[in-house]
This record gives sequence, structure tokens and C-alpha cells, in this order.
Amino acid sequence: MAPDDGPRDEFDPFDELFRTPAESPADAPVVQPEGRPLTRREARAAEGRGVPVTGPETVTSAAPDETQHHESPLAWRQQHYVSHQKPRRKKRSLKPLWVTLVILLILGGMGAAAYAIFQPQIAKIVASFEPNDYKGSGKGEVLVTIKTGDNGSDIATTLQKAGVTKTFDAFYGLLLKQHPEPVFQPGAYRLAKQMSAQAALTMLEDPKTRVDQTAVIPEGTAEKDILPLLADATKLPLADLQKAAADVRSYGVPAQAKTLEGFLFPATYKFIPGTSAHAVIKTLVDRSFTALDQAGVAPADRWKTVVLASIVQREAGLAPEYPKVSRVFLNRLAQGWNLQSDATVAYGTGHTDTVTTTDKERADASDPYNTYAHPGLPVGPISNPGDLAINAAVHPATGPWMYFVTWNLKTGETIFSTTQAQHDAAVQKWQQWMRDNPGYG
Repeated sequence: MAPDDGPRDEFDPFDELFRTPAESPADAPVVQPEGRPLTRREARAAEGRGVPVTGPETVTSAAPDETQHHESPLAWRQQHYVSHQKPRRKKRSLKPLWVTLVILLILGGMGAAAYAIFQPQIAKIVASFEPNDYKGSGKGEVLVTIKTGDNGSDIATTLQKAGVTKTFDAFYGLLLKQHPEPVFQPGAYRLAKQMSAQAALTMLEDPKTRVDQTAVIPEGTAEKDILPLLADATKLPLADLQKAAADVRSYGVPAQAKTLEGFLFPATYKFIPGTSAHAVIKTLVDRSFTALDQAGVAPADRWKTVVLASIVQREAGLAPEYPKVSRVFLNRLAQGWNLQSDATVAYGTGHTDTVTTTDKERADASDPYNTYAHPGLPVGPISNPGDLAINAAVHPATGPWMYFVTWNLKTGETIFSTTQAQHDAAVQKWQQWMRDNPGYG
């Protein structure tokens, strides 16, 4: 049933005042005609159209005698107007967000600090569940150096740092179990990466594993002959060793030294592959200082001791005769006599492999090493003396001898004399031996 077409309201300015821009007449609230409430059917029809219904709360059939309450238009609209505008959203506060962020930062900082403090313990716990040793004989190749004085702990540390064994404990524990007092030869060993502790220990005990760069320097050898021996042993270029040896002042030798002659100690050396030329030379020089210190030679006396010892080294034959040869030279110096050493003359002529000289060479005063022509000790060492010659120079024998001659070059037998006549007879004996053994001429 359609609603009654009753009289329409006249234009009311309040309609325009309270109507929203989007509001259309079709959307306007259904207002009951004055004096009559909507029937149930009318109310349902209005609700179906989504139009708000105004008027009395109770919907009944029309009652002509029902009392109506009248209100002013403005008051009525203020009470029953339905707004179609969207409600405004409340502005959210950022304070809870900042509080949450601060809390997260604090918790993160506490976590980082706790990790930093307990990380070593955590690592140990994790490591305790992992095997502490590699398996097998390893892979690749690595050179490991065992230094003089290294003990089992030092070697275990060296192997771990080189990547040979996985942990210190793996090797050290095995070493203590199998060799409570281990002894390993100093030097370089060719091992592999990631070896089991047992494999590493086995290879260290195998002499074939050692990488030897062995240089043998005989006593009495001159510097110019030592450098090629070092080059051959270390595989270093000879030019590098010569350049290193020319830097005389860098080794701490006496100020009088113009070369390293006399301070390249003769011995057997084992060098680690990759050792520099300077380090190789320094090894020999330092060893000579050690020998001089052990003989009781003060640093101020090193020069004259080495010069005398170098002559004794070249002139003496048998070991028991070294102190006697030293005494002869000291007696001649004390008497103001020339030393008259053939070995010094030969060195001055460049012949470092012999001690025999000619009359012409002995008469050549231009040779600063010629002790026939010049008094006192020569201008420098003529060889590199060993312990025996150094000790003979420091501790000479007691005796009046002024001459000596090694008459048998094969055996080193020497005749010591006090007078010129005795010495002349000894020289004749030597000359006869030389005629009988022309190969020594």
C-alpha cells in the first residue's frame, strides 16, 4: 500500500542547512505526516530502501484519537537528524612505538653483550661435540720448521698454526702418550695440510721428511771460497750472497774490518729453505762471535785475536801443534821480528789454496799481507779460523821457539826450532819431501 499523498511541507531553510552535499531527496529520512504514525507496512518499505525512519518509536495501526507531541522544526531536526558524514579517526600517539623500539634496542644490546662474554665458552661447548683431529695423511704440501730448543708444546702449536693438525690437543696428547720426552732435530720438514696427528708424528720421525740445506765450511777457508759453498747449499744466487757480505758494517764486526774475512765461522750449517742471503751470512758471523766469547775474548780484542788465529789456522798441521805455532808468532812479535809467514804472502797473491810461495812473491813489498816485507801482524785475517786456532791464539803453549816448518804436508808433522841453524836443517828436510812428492808443489 503506497503512502498517502498528504499535503507537502513548504520550503524550510533548515532543510538546506542540515542536508549534506551527498544527500538526495531519495535518501532523506521518511517523516510521518503530522498527526499520523507509519503503518508497519510503510515502515518495512522504508527500511527496505535503507531510509531512516523518524517519528514515534512504536509503529502501530493508525489511531485517530492518539495524542501527538509537537516540537519546533529546529529542535526536532537536531534530535532526529541522521548524519551521513564518516566519523573522524582519532590521531594515534607514537609514544607506544618509541617505547617498543627502545625496549627492543635494550634487549638486543643485552643479547650482544651476553654473546661477547660467553662466546668463548659457547665455542668450546660446540667444539667439544666435534672431532678434534683430521683423518688420513692430508693433502698438499707445507714446510714446517722446528727450531733449536722447541719442546713438544712448541711443536704442537707450530703444527696447528701451519694447518697440519686440527687442534693442539690432538698432537700434543698423542705425543705425550707415545713419546713423553720427544727429541726432534731442528730444521725444516715437508708435511701436508690437514693430517691426522698420528700421520704428522710419523713423518716428523722419518729422516726423509727433513728438507736439508746443509753447508759444510772447512776450517781455514777464505771468504771468497765460502760464498760459493753457501750458494750451492742454499740455492741462493751467488751475487746475492756477495752483496750481503759486502755490507760489512751491518754485522757488528770490529771497525778495522774491511771485509768479513775471519768472521765467517767454519762449521756445518743447516738452513731453512727461503732464508735470505743476509740471514745466512749473519748466521756465520754470529757463530764466530759465540766462539770468541767462549774462548774468553773481549770484544775489544776480537780483531787482533782473529788475525793471529787465521794465520795459525793456515800454518799449523796437527791439532797438538796449534798452541806451539801460536807461541812462535807471539815470540817473534815480542822480539820485533817479522813473522815471515808464507801463508800471508800466498793470501796476498790471491792463492788461498796453498801456503807455498816463491822468492819473488816473498820479496814483493807491495803486498800488504807480506809478513816477510812488513813487520807485525798483517792488515787483516787471511782465513776463517775455527775453535782450535782461536783457542791457540788465546792460550799459546809455553816455549822458546822462534821457528817452525811443517816438513810433511801429508801428515802435518812440524819441526820447531830455537836457532837459525836448527831451522835451516828443518827447511832442507821439507824441501826433500817436496821433491819426493811433486804433487804438493
